[in-house]
Amino acid sequence: MKIFFLFLLFCFFTSLFNSCFAGNVTYDRRSLIIDGQRKLLISAAIHYPRSVPAMWPGLVQTAKEGGVDVIESYVFWNGHELSPGKYNFEGRYDLVKFVKIVQQAGMYMILRIGPFVAAEWNFGGVPAWLHYVPGTVFRTDNEPFKYYMLNFTTFIVNLMKQEKLFAPQGGPIILAQVENEYGYYEKFYGEGAKRYVTWAARMAVSQNIGVPWIMCQQDDAPDPVINTCNSFYCDQFTPNSPNKPKIWTENWPGWFKTFGARDPHRPAEDVAFSVARFFQKGGSVHNYYMYHGGTNFGRTSGGPFITTSYDYEAPIDEYGLPRLPKWGHLKELHKAIKLSEHALLKSEPTTLSLGPSQEADVYDDGSEVCAAFLANLDDKTDKNVVFRNVSYHLPSWSVSILPDCKNVVFNTAKVGSQASLVEMMPEELTPSVTSPSKGLKALKWDVFVENAGIWGVADFAKNGFVDHINTTKDTTDYLWYTTSIIVGENEEFLKKASHPVLLIESKGHALHAFVNQELQGSASGNGSHSPFKFESPISLKVGKNEIALLSMTVGLQNAGGLYEWVGAGLTSVKIEGLKNGTMDLSMSRWTYKIGLQGEHLSIYKPDGLNSINWVSTSEPPKNQPLTWYKVVVDSPSGNEPVGLDMIHMGKGLAWLNGEEIGRYWPIKSSEHEKCVEECDYRGKFFPDKCLTGCGEPTQRWYHVPRSWFKPSGNILVIFEEKGGDPTKITFSKRKISGLCSLIAEDFPMVDQAPVRKGGSGKSAARLKCPKNTLISNVKFASFGNPTGKCGSYSMGECHDPNSTLAVEKVCLGKNECAIELTEENFDKGLCPGTTKRLAIEAVCS
Repeated sequence: MKIFFLFLLFCFFTSLFNSCFAGNVTYDRRSLIIDGQRKLLISAAIHYPRSVPAMWPGLVQTAKEGGVDVIESYVFWNGHELSPGKYNFEGRYDLVKFVKIVQQAGMYMILRIGPFVAAEWNFGGVPAWLHYVPGTVFRTDNEPFKYYMLNFTTFIVNLMKQEKLFAPQGGPIILAQVENEYGYYEKFYGEGAKRYVTWAARMAVSQNIGVPWIMCQQDDAPDPVINTCNSFYCDQFTPNSPNKPKIWTENWPGWFKTFGARDPHRPAEDVAFSVARFFQKGGSVHNYYMYHGGTNFGRTSGGPFITTSYDYEAPIDEYGLPRLPKWGHLKELHKAIKLSEHALLKSEPTTLSLGPSQEADVYDDGSEVCAAFLANLDDKTDKNVVFRNVSYHLPSWSVSILPDCKNVVFNTAKVGSQASLVEMMPEELTPSVTSPSKGLKALKWDVFVENAGIWGVADFAKNGFVDHINTTKDTTDYLWYTTSIIVGENEEFLKKASHPVLLIESKGHALHAFVNQELQGSASGNGSHSPFKFESPISLKVGKNEIALLSMTVGLQNAGGLYEWVGAGLTSVKIEGLKNGTMDLSMSRWTYKIGLQGEHLSIYKPDGLNSINWVSTSEPPKNQPLTWYKVVVDSPSGNEPVGLDMIHMGKGLAWLNGEEIGRYWPIKSSEHEKCVEECDYRGKFFPDKCLTGCGEPTQRWYHVPRSWFKPSGNILVIFEEKGGDPTKITFSKRKISGLCSLIAEDFPMVDQAPVRKGGSGKSAARLKCPKNTLISNVKFASFGNPTGKCGSYSMGECHDPNSTLAVEKVCLGKNECAIELTEENFDKGLCPGTTKRLAIEAVCS
């Protein structure tokens, strides 16, 4: 009995009962039922290989502090099964460790085994080797594919069972997913599609994991598998059976980026609106995809052309910092939903019309338990509505939540949580080696230059072109296509000092063209269209001319019907401007070499560094293509997250201490495209609605996790494809440089709400500095009608001159503070008849 009592205490203090006891997970039309208790669940997608183990506890804890109940992740097949039957669960792929961290935080887990995942991940998560198993067609009623899919799914399930991680075993996993968004692509697979869906569902259920299985975007998911919704809005989604709960597996709070494109943004107000509407309309489980996007380290990004950053404008940014105010605004929303949970689960909703585009959903069981959601679906006009004989103001495109059917504790359009100013603070590379002659630290670079074309022995030669991906089998981004031509002395262009023109067509993704070891130019497709054409004058000499074309992939296709058959590489090469007209080299004899010499020798790994003869110099070559750079540096100072600033480089790959930072490519988006200054949250969101960054690099900084650094002796290796200036590479520390708050007198505050014990009902500005820092300066404070946004507030005509003093009195020298908009703090008699606001910008140090 004593041992059992101690066990109870352990469960209580370590995981708040969430995952200590064996959990029987069932469902009905309203919700999941865990251990006999109905639950409304807020879930957060955090993909374990898109961060590092040292970050996992902090990410999970930040999600929990944000009001999240559940962590969700795909399982990444091609990261785990590197070749048939050979598994990897080390480092970023330590799935068991990740799930146990979730369990230790007292949270639930949704495991989306797939094993196809899409996810802007290379090849959609399916191993490239499977494409080359004879007779294989992905994601249809195909025996080789089903054989390997069954093997991997069973392996993962057995691993989770072995570690007792499913809920009935006392673990955190309450849902599992098979397949992924197959409904989008069934039409490509004919009659085999339906058979495949039925097989996948039966295969999953036969695993006997003791928790429900889901299929997302799969309207014909067979019972008992639950079909779920993926979209920017899922309030109108209805499951395919009246016995299944309404589950939203992917609410996209931002969007992914592709190299050379603009930056998409989804406002916090609209994200909150979509979530509130989902629960208003009977939703039970909601998952943010992504809550922390992270980083596509190495060559894991898909697309093609997906950036190395997978930030996704998620509530937690790529580097692990809360994105404010989005994280805070959603945290307040989650509190409001939880205040309403009992009423939502205990009663059926009644929908009332409050106007042409206004409605209320009321959950009232006739007792004291009552909750209401008031929605204004008009995307242009604010409205005043009357509900239960009380007037409520509803901003356009917003939802107000009333957990007691009386008091508004949250409105999706009123963002009262703090914002932050985040900067990338540069720090020069600091050498770890001391110069013997001067006794001073000097940055020493080691350099190795690749041959433009064949290195070592050619892999093969043939007339005409081969497909790039089928040749490399994704073991590398790079494939050399080389040939030669003879130029006679009587060519006209030699006399006229003109240049022939090299014309190339490619299925994708990118290309560098060399003639006689000299770079002639580069070209690429983009995230919406992989094929491209290259046209450039070239310099030829009398006699033999070597043409070496470096074809590159930038991540493999990750979704689509029959997507594994989408190829890449050259389809046509011609030279115009010769005496005999156009020379078509497409069917000439081409010699091929897979990958780079430096890759083959693993010169980016600690055990491969000495496999070549590096040339040491304090002045590394600049603007030189096909160049490897190696430098030994100290760790950046402090403990802030770190990015590698590659703005002065061209395109290539980077490593630190053998760890893959990933592809870098600071290519700029077009300055002629349309970008917005401010995003209007009102109205339905779509990826191109709020774009910024015209004429700017799509990605300048590349995340280098702190855990990869040693105090000194860190080996940074760069492979530069087309030329840059390595002396201008710096580390940058991601730092919160300021905090802001902008609230109005009519902003509902969930923590201050009268429905909460001790709630004053007063609006209050809240500021909280990062850990171990204090508010050291109030840069701006104005109570009245200030304008602007965080970092650029300005006073309006109505201003309380004592605003700064009032804020300093409450906040200076504190890690966090709250200042209420009361007469004790501010002159409430200002500007009678207007709703006043308080704007604050403060500095933490």
